[in-house]
Amino acid sequence: MSPWKVATIVVLALGPLMAPLTSDAQKSTKVYRIGVLSPFSPPAGPSPPLEAFRQGLRDLGWIEGQNIAMEYRWAEGKTERLPKLAAELVRLNVEVIFVAWGTAGALAAKQATSTIPIVMGAVGDPVGAGLAAGLARPGGNITGLSSLALELEGKRLELLKEVVPKLSRVAVLWDPANPYSSVAYKEKQAAARTLGVKLQSVVVREATDFDPAFAAMTRDRPGGLVVHGYIVLVRHRTRIVEFAAKNRLPAIYPLTDFVDAGGLMSYGASVPDNHRRAAAYVDKILKGTKPADLPVEQPTRFELVVNLKTAKALGLTIPPSVLVRADKVIQ
Repeated sequence: MSPWKVATIVVLALGPLMAPLTSDAQKSTKVYRIGVLSPFSPPAGPSPPLEAFRQGLRDLGWIEGQNIAMEYRWAEGKTERLPKLAAELVRLNVEVIFVAWGTAGALAAKQATSTIPIVMGAVGDPVGAGLAAGLARPGGNITGLSSLALELEGKRLELLKEVVPKLSRVAVLWDPANPYSSVAYKEKQAAARTLGVKLQSVVVREATDFDPAFAAMTRDRPGGLVVHGYIVLVRHRTRIVEFAAKNRLPAIYPLTDFVDAGGLMSYGASVPDNHRRAAAYVDKILKGTKPADLPVEQPTRFELVVNLKTAKALGLTIPPSVLVRADKVIQ
């Protein structure tokens, strides 16, 4: 009998024995569940930050439907829903909770579990908020990305002054009860003194505060506006941008979302970049690393975005010194 016939017979004979082994190997591939907690609504279209997170996982070999499953929970702008949604993810016994954005979501997740690892996507001041013992040694079950970059607070004011050289009074939308917003306002006060600019404090804690806030700015007529980046303001960004446009008020924001909605310019940490880096945290945790052993990272990539269409509508000419530094210019 020829050698190839012998080989064929052996393969055919062993086939029934090998098939179960292959099937068992396929069945043994564990599917890890990742909980995603967001303070916002499900995106109507592609979400650059969320897609950056997914792509980061794919680059590390984690494929939805193969070895990971995503469990999404959306608070739809209602922060009071976050604790309940975090508790749902805990009951599902997910392997890790990714808090896509904000301090409120991270605090809700911390309250819901002290054992399931939690990865922060962008939290202003995790140490000040009590989420981490320190950036280098977070301790506990929480780690991830901070958006803490206090030097940006003064830089935003500088940029606004560069665009509006005669600027002397600037309104600031902020919330003293928000840990990061409070620290950021103090930083902005220091920058204002250096620049010879007076700040007008305009507090917005919830949606019902917008009408009196807008009334105060309409009455006092500041020459510019700086907006902080917590959930209420981000959720109602279109409303803020429309007020600034109606009152011909040059404004600078912390997130590109505001400029996409028609705002003048933004300068801040890249949220998609933070989310992509957060995927590396999830990868390490799924492979056995404890959150306490993973230092909290601060942002490394910052974006300046300018909307020339809005500038024209406001009668402003953006200086070349600003345009040359812009990462994106909307015509």
